[in-house]
Amino acid sequence: MTEQRDGRRDGQRPPLPPFTTATARQKVRAAEDAWNTRDPQRVALAYTPDSRWRNRAEFLTGRGPIAEFLTRKWQRELDYRLIKELWAHDGDRIAVRFAYEWHDDAGRWYRSYGNENWEFAPDGLMARRHASINDLPIAPEERLFHWPLGRRPDDHPGLTELGL
Repeated sequence: MTEQRDGRRDGQRPPLPPFTTATARQKVRAAEDAWNTRDPQRVALAYTPDSRWRNRAEFLTGRGPIAEFLTRKWQRELDYRLIKELWAHDGDRIAVRFAYEWHDDAGRWYRSYGNENWEFAPDGLMARRHASINDLPIAPEERLFHWPLGRRPDDHPGLTELGL
């Protein structure tokens, strides 16, 4: 078995299903960390080559369309910062709630709230992602996510601690 730079072995993306509470939390944090890079190609590698998505009213299949979607997303949603939290898990499925803050090119801030349902292949890659998301305009002083762009610091409060 060969070890890759990012800790994966032979194309696997641990932790692998079936998930325990601990490994589901680990998977959720890994997804949060990847999305906070805002690197569409890196994020797309967490999904199976034929992964199926529903994101709001968009339906996507495959890594290429996923990366293209994420490129458009992060060109529009500036200074994006995301927090994900485990909601439930069972076998190869994880349910997540999340919130992220961003602003548009006119400087208007938003907090987007949502829920995701994930289904994983045996190799730990996500085969399905269904996301429902709502955007709430917020004033700059209402922002709660103030860490430098990139990974949320371990000591930064999560959604529950922030009252979200």
